[in-house]
Amino acid sequence: MMQSKAYSVLKDNLWTNNPIFIQILGICSTLAVTNNLRNTMIMTLGVTFATALSSLTLSAMKDLIPRKVRMIIQVVVMSFYVILLDILLRAYLPDVSKQLGPYVGLIITNCILMGRAEAFAQANKPLLSFWDGLTSGLGYMSVLVAIAVVRELLGFGTLFGFRIMPEAFVTWTIMIMAPSAFFLVAMVMWWAKTLQAKRLAVAKEAKK
Repeated sequence: MMQSKAYSVLKDNLWTNNPIFIQILGICSTLAVTNNLRNTMIMTLGVTFATALSSLTLSAMKDLIPRKVRMIIQVVVMSFYVILLDILLRAYLPDVSKQLGPYVGLIITNCILMGRAEAFAQANKPLLSFWDGLTSGLGYMSVLVAIAVVRELLGFGTLFGFRIMPEAFVTWTIMIMAPSAFFLVAMVMWWAKTLQAKRLAVAKEAKK
């Protein structure tokens, strides 16, 4: 039963109810960091870290938190993990921390954290809530990393700062500008929802 539930959560967060192309959460990060794959990886790992541990902590505490101050406590717990992440980045990856600037601190405003705390952690056990937070972060990461690969490759001709495209390749300036992130997210949403609609139609036909 637990394995079935865990698989259902994984499938839901990675595909059926993905935070980016279905729930449309955390879109601001797409504009902020996805023209650089390294920064995108670190940012999305940070969101995954904060979401998973916040969900675990809040699920473990849910019976102890008075209803009137529930959201305040949730913000305090999430802020703790975001601040911890910011301290670790400043200590061990100072260059990346400077490049990301205020965006690490703004993880606390990412709707995915509060969304998973309210929608899942409040009603489920700690380990399953941790898994939900982790897979939500991975679903978010998968989309942003795919977008970052396209933007950095076409915008700079590099991946992780290493030259991939030939020297003669003419970089696409639009790809390092914020509007390209919106276009690419829209294309991902269109692709995912079209594929889901086709699969649903096939499933309905099969039942008939």
